[in-house]
Amino acid sequence: MMFKIGAHQPSAPVVLAPMAGVTNAPFRALCRRYAPGLVYVNEMVMATAVVHGNAKTRHLMHFDESEDVRSLQLYGSDPVMLGRAVHELCDAGKVDHIDLNFGCPAQKVTRKGGGAAVPLKKNLLRAILRSAVSAAAPYNVPVTCKFRMGISEELMTFLDTGRIAAEEGVAAIALHARTAQQHYAGDARWDAIGELKQAVQSVPVLGNGDIWEARDAIRMVEHTGCDGVVIGRGCLGKPWLFADLTAAFRGEPIPESRLLGEVVDVMLEHARMLCAHKNDAERGVVEFRKHASWYLTGYPVGPDVRRRAAQASSITELEEILGALDRSARLVEGGARLKRGHTNGPIKVVLPEGYLDHLEDLSVPDDNDVVSLSGG
Repeated sequence: MMFKIGAHQPSAPVVLAPMAGVTNAPFRALCRRYAPGLVYVNEMVMATAVVHGNAKTRHLMHFDESEDVRSLQLYGSDPVMLGRAVHELCDAGKVDHIDLNFGCPAQKVTRKGGGAAVPLKKNLLRAILRSAVSAAAPYNVPVTCKFRMGISEELMTFLDTGRIAAEEGVAAIALHARTAQQHYAGDARWDAIGELKQAVQSVPVLGNGDIWEARDAIRMVEHTGCDGVVIGRGCLGKPWLFADLTAAFRGEPIPESRLLGEVVDVMLEHARMLCAHKNDAERGVVEFRKHASWYLTGYPVGPDVRRRAAQASSITELEEILGALDRSARLVEGGARLKRGHTNGPIKVVLPEGYLDHLEDLSVPDDNDVVSLSGG
């Protein structure tokens, strides 16, 4: 099946997963430079926060004029609020694509019945999807959704979630092949992506989990039969991964690992872009600190350099630290596969009190706390 999101035909079947504090406008711009024409999703925001006009949420939803597909992920557990948020975003012409999150395992989300908790209630899930798709339809804005295999081994929901989403008119579905309880531990279970593809034939199925190199994406598609991939932690500190993925899907040679000199140049540009995005040089460098260790992962720079880069307080200090590195250095063997970002798990998934006792009803948990968190 050819992967499309609405009328948009990506240059390769690749989507950037929303990640809090990462997939903001500067990072998406870097990714687009290496691979224009893909789908790069902004950070996840709460539908209620959109409706209430929360200032932090408005800033998170910033898109550059150069973005050809403005993709935003929403979450929530109230069909009415989801529908209102989608309507407001579409009516104001702010988005070209809405993704719904039904996979976030964060306690602040699941304890309010959002994220990974939603698929447990099939009727509520259907109502949310129907509300969002109906609100977006007059504007020809496609709606997709992303979810996990389930809460735990005992509470698997991904096949029903995929079928319901397809029945309600979503444009594509994506599966992170872990349970919420797993969090980010262990290996992603690609066989589940294949099961979902077999169960849902009417819409594209995308796979997510443990794609660290471009070859992993090709292996996932070959192993599962899925229609494309969603990239999360694998691109942290590696915006050029999208160029590698595009080449791989086109059957072209995959570029060699980047020399440390190119990495340093991108690091400094990324830091400067964050300073401009935050309109605050100090805050921008602080925001960049977590990226520093991801960029340097796998390169022979030593722990002292990593520590100093992760504690830099100004662009000048960062330039001094990085300027002393060997620009000809390459990744150490196996460096491309070193994990970045979250690795913790398993976790205890917190649900609203009594949530599992009434799975067939349409009662909406209290999700009025206006928060913004990472997708799952």
